[in-house]
Amino acid sequence: MMSWHQPIFKGESAGMNHHPPTHVGRALTVVLGVLPFTVITLLVFKDWPPLRRWDLSVADEFAAYGAIRPSTVQLWEVVAAITVPWTARGIILVVAAYLWHRRARLLTVWLLVTAGAELGLVQAVKHIFDRPRPAQMLVENDGWSYVSGHATAAFVLAGALGVVLPSVRGWRRRFRLLVTLPTIAVVWIVSVDRVALNVHYVSDVLGGWALGLAILTATSILFGLRPGLRRRRRRTPAAGDGTAEPPRAAVIVNPIKVGDGVAFRRKVNRALAVRGFDDPLWLETREDDAGNAMAKRAIENESDLVLVAGGDGTVRVVCAALAYTGIPVGVIPAGTGNLLARNLHIPLDVDDALERILDGRDRRIDLVKVHGDGLDTDRFAVMAGLGLDAAIITGAPPILKAQIGWTAYLVSAAKNINHPSVKVQITLDDQEPVERRVRTVVIGNVGMLQANIPLLPDARPDDGLIDVVVIAPRRVTQWPLVFWRVMTRTKRTEMYLERFTGRKVEIRAAVDVQRQLDGDGIGPGRDLTAEVEPGSLVVRVPKRR
Repeated sequence: MMSWHQPIFKGESAGMNHHPPTHVGRALTVVLGVLPFTVITLLVFKDWPPLRRWDLSVADEFAAYGAIRPSTVQLWEVVAAITVPWTARGIILVVAAYLWHRRARLLTVWLLVTAGAELGLVQAVKHIFDRPRPAQMLVENDGWSYVSGHATAAFVLAGALGVVLPSVRGWRRRFRLLVTLPTIAVVWIVSVDRVALNVHYVSDVLGGWALGLAILTATSILFGLRPGLRRRRRRTPAAGDGTAEPPRAAVIVNPIKVGDGVAFRRKVNRALAVRGFDDPLWLETREDDAGNAMAKRAIENESDLVLVAGGDGTVRVVCAALAYTGIPVGVIPAGTGNLLARNLHIPLDVDDALERILDGRDRRIDLVKVHGDGLDTDRFAVMAGLGLDAAIITGAPPILKAQIGWTAYLVSAAKNINHPSVKVQITLDDQEPVERRVRTVVIGNVGMLQANIPLLPDARPDDGLIDVVVIAPRRVTQWPLVFWRVMTRTKRTEMYLERFTGRKVEIRAAVDVQRQLDGDGIGPGRDLTAEVEPGSLVVRVPKRR
């Protein structure tokens, strides 16, 4: 059993079985994806005799068959009306909207970029090569023949929804099969329809498929998606029994913050298994415990990595409990503010964040120990505050936060704009205390707020210091000037905005005011004392690029 403060230094074990593709490997994958389209295009426009004969032979056969089967031609016309390229693009837009709602922002953008690339490249290829359609078309059709836009759009739809998305998002194999088979059938029906109506040669359809493959390959590599990635777990030989234990992970989840818990669990399990981890320990927070007991369970489990998915409050509690253990913490943003994730440059898209964390590096950062009247000794990783900022956080309705995210704080800020000032005494390290009448005082371990607002521009999470900002406009009309000073990162000290730096800060207010830790209200009080704990937490962050 591991003791509470026993250091654990297990190196980079969490990623030891995973080797991300190199730049050369990604470039080679793109080249291989584009190669079929290049070959088919060259064969078509060099009039390669076997391909030319095949095109003309199939076109003649369908022209003769269609002349004596008008009812069959009408059936294929109905299929053509249903399967126009804009139908496939519309489906992609609907799926993209769903993914955006589920906060899978990376996959949303990837889908939209892929659909846009398909639309643009099909039109470009048609105008570049100007290939006439077959002479014996069974229906009227304008435009150029190469490539088939219907075939390309259907292939991109099938590739995106039937292959890439299920694999990347960790769907079960049986469900992937149920999605993949119908999409393949759609591609086949759409492609046969084009040839049966004699509006495209067979090579036009093959070129459309190849162009779709090239688009999917290029955009997937561009966005760092690796569909279908499977690696067997490998055990490293070691002294004794000849094998080494696979690394262990614990996943601490706030179920209220994570939308689709089942899908999230499958995704994380798959991502960890791919990288050689043992089955993770799953722990859910409770209403009466935001993560403290769960973090202790993770320590007892001798975890090599702890992933935490939740809001800033859950992240703070877990990080506080894991201080001085040496166990890396990977923050998967799932809350309203996600301030620690933002300041550690972790993507806010859940899929992207998981990928970057598991393939990332370990970094030691500071925590800040804090206590005050009516408070047990605690720690925070981001910011603590007293006054207006705490009133804004406390006043933001939970329902509104769930619906519109961090912009709910703007609504609360508007309601609290006339929050009264309060007289405070501020003591930094061993210096003489200073007195100010303020609207708010913020103590920060990091500097950036939502929307990249640099409240404490010099704050660094690993500099062994804490930064303090005192905001004290006298009137409402002075707030625009304060905001301007903040956004321009001014370092000039003035009566409205002052900044201090130290290792310990004590704040004492003349009356009870609201207080907050990492975006959680902790109730009103008069005292707040914070002291930095340098390098006390190990976090898993994306590798430098």
